[in-house]
Amino acid sequence: MTTHFLRGAALATLLATPALAQQTDLTVALQLEPPHLDPTSAAAGAIDSVLYSNVFEGLTRFMSDGSVVAGLATSWQISDDGTTYTFTLRDGVTFHDGTTMDAEDVKFTLDRARAEDNVNAQKALFEGIAEVTVVDPMTVEVRLSAPNGNLLFNLAWGDAVIVAPESIEAIKQTPIGTGPFTFTQWVQGDRIELARNPNYWGEAPALDAATFKFISDPTAAFAAMMAQDIDAFVGFPAPENLPQFEADPRFQVLVGSTEGETILAMNNKLPPFDNIKVREAVSHAIDRQSIIDGAMFGLGTPIGTHFAPHNPDYVDLTAKSNYDPEKAKALLAEAGFADGFTTTLKLPPPSYARRGGEIIASQLRAVGIQTEITNLEWAQWLEEVFRGKDFGMTIVSHTEPFDIGIYARPDYYFQYDNPAFQDLMTTLGTTSDPATRSEMLGQAQQIIADDYVNGYLFQLAFPTVADARIEGLWQNAPTQATDLTGVRWTQ
Repeated sequence: MTTHFLRGAALATLLATPALAQQTDLTVALQLEPPHLDPTSAAAGAIDSVLYSNVFEGLTRFMSDGSVVAGLATSWQISDDGTTYTFTLRDGVTFHDGTTMDAEDVKFTLDRARAEDNVNAQKALFEGIAEVTVVDPMTVEVRLSAPNGNLLFNLAWGDAVIVAPESIEAIKQTPIGTGPFTFTQWVQGDRIELARNPNYWGEAPALDAATFKFISDPTAAFAAMMAQDIDAFVGFPAPENLPQFEADPRFQVLVGSTEGETILAMNNKLPPFDNIKVREAVSHAIDRQSIIDGAMFGLGTPIGTHFAPHNPDYVDLTAKSNYDPEKAKALLAEAGFADGFTTTLKLPPPSYARRGGEIIASQLRAVGIQTEITNLEWAQWLEEVFRGKDFGMTIVSHTEPFDIGIYARPDYYFQYDNPAFQDLMTTLGTTSDPATRSEMLGQAQQIIADDYVNGYLFQLAFPTVADARIEGLWQNAPTQATDLTGVRWTQ
């Protein structure tokens, strides 16, 4: 009798218990940890991977399909001559510290970004801004020195998110934005934690909390995902393991495209890379498909210039730097390096760089170029290579959208200085006719391919492995971001 009673009581308790609540927290892994948390003062895309659209927002923003839509600006008016943009700001927006976001903050952000002493990694986005004027608290006027059809696109970058003067001193460790998630803590070397912003101006996210875990080692990434210690890995670094996840019903695998032109960058001011024949030799020594197959297990699209193949204005110039080691040797001899030379190859942490670097070093060795490989952590790479320009070659994926304009900046880390290209980019910025712009973009791609500025490798693929019950993750990466605003658990 007692036994029957216990069973009946247990059944009654079970029936009276509500169904398990739907999960509202998410642990998502990334390979790279940010060096700090200010997207407006570093080139590290890892900062945007955590904070873009989650913690920080701009006047405009990118959507998952690459389109640009309204953000903290609800609308804008453009003057007839194309030089004045008047933005109407969204009313009722507050920063996470409770202060109001208004036109003064927009002016502060844009003036700071274009200031001579500012370290914004994409200052070129703001160079055409002549003056920013506060019309009233909800209206700001941006006057340009010349028409720029890319302004709304430029303002959607992570480098252009709106920040406040009150919180700027501590922004690198305590980011305060206007987004749907607030920053709660950063355990360096391990994770960053976010929580839902209860005072968000827009639609509340489905997630109450999100944790970004940093797992740099591909083997550890596979183990953590298989054990379901993490819910998703965005930009999964071990493409060789994707078939195992695809065969496991617990998981979903999303393989999308990125804006990431992966290049073997050469220091154009450093001998012998100041010699175009040497750069051409390096380009012909590289077998792109072997790198894609060996480092990325077939994921990636070969490129012959710095432009995304999915862009309608892309020109396929891969034949110009086709794999031809004998031609590479002949070019080295013409340049006075018949016996080859030795240079540095400094590699950041991503697996495309570390794995690709070993393959490229072997290919270069076959034509007489010896490389001294140094593996750098991300902060070291930014300091030595990007800012210090202390390198011969490096491998990096440029994940910013539509960024061929970096070749018009002589002080950029690969130090390419071509006045004709710079003039072309200046003219492009003031040209609005689509057909003319397409023609000019084709010319731009041809110029940097003809000058063999860098070794153009492949367009980075974007694999994500996630719990099968999660929806709303971006498949493609039109900018480096892990946008959690539409992510939810389905059961």
